[in-house]
Amino acid sequence: MKTPKLVSLAVGLTMATALMVSTAAQTMAAAPAKATAPAKAVAPAPATKAAAPAPAKAKVPLTNDDCVKCHTTPPADIEEAGGWHKKVGCTNCHMGHRPSSKNNIPSCNQCHEGKPHYNLKGQCGNCHKNPHKPKYITFANNVTEACVTCHTQQIAQLKEFKSKHSALYCSTCHNVHGRIPQCVQCHKPHAPTMVQADCAKCHKAHQPKNVKYASTVPSKDCAACHKKAYDLLTASTSKHKTLACVYCHQEKHKMVPKCQDCHGVPHPAGMLAKFPKCGDCHSIAHDLNHWSSQAPAAKPAAHAKPAKKK
Repeated sequence: MKTPKLVSLAVGLTMATALMVSTAAQTMAAAPAKATAPAKAVAPAPATKAAAPAPAKAKVPLTNDDCVKCHTTPPADIEEAGGWHKKVGCTNCHMGHRPSSKNNIPSCNQCHEGKPHYNLKGQCGNCHKNPHKPKYITFANNVTEACVTCHTQQIAQLKEFKSKHSALYCSTCHNVHGRIPQCVQCHKPHAPTMVQADCAKCHKAHQPKNVKYASTVPSKDCAACHKKAYDLLTASTSKHKTLACVYCHQEKHKMVPKCQDCHGVPHPAGMLAKFPKCGDCHSIAHDLNHWSSQAPAAKPAAHAKPAKKK
């Protein structure tokens, strides 16, 4: 059992401790708050520069080898029949590629210029349907304008020597470029044995009625139309029988020579005054010196009547 003195001492110590705690709390509450040192300003971090865009890659130009990866037909056409186009590359004509190039199909006169034929703008495709086969030319049956820009000699002949051919389009006969049709395709030959080579001896297609021929044309060709004259000549006993038709009818059709061109003037003037025409005595050149029994006797030339006196 605790003694009263010890109890009293413990109580005193407890009260003293509580008083000290209370006093310290009051002191702290009354004391002004101690100012805290301001925080140092932090310098802003330097702004970082925007990253530079990556340099654009240089465009690599297309080559023919690139084009043929997709476009296989045009190179094959050029290889087959490209003509002068074989000497240029794809990109010489096709600048760029879609969509970066809105129109990479060139006009023909971009390269072809300096001749009337190249001034037919917008008409190239009418005949040259495949630019990769430029010499494969086809056209409709009513084309003339494009043809005559090159074939000037032919159109001049058609205009100078009028015929039914003059009213035709060039492509009526030449429906493929460079094609020369045979005359017998439209025209019946003068004789069944005649072929195209025989037609060309006398007729030129662009001036068919201007008939001219060489000195080597055989008489049988003439006989196809002039049968009566030919039959008389071959049956004749005169020297004319040995001559070819073209010997007398030289160079041009319907050319009839004068007897004097070969024979001169073989008779005296008095005889010629009575018989001025050779045929009055010698009949016709194809049947020389041959008269039928029914032929009337030649009449001498009538004398001129004396002039009346005034």
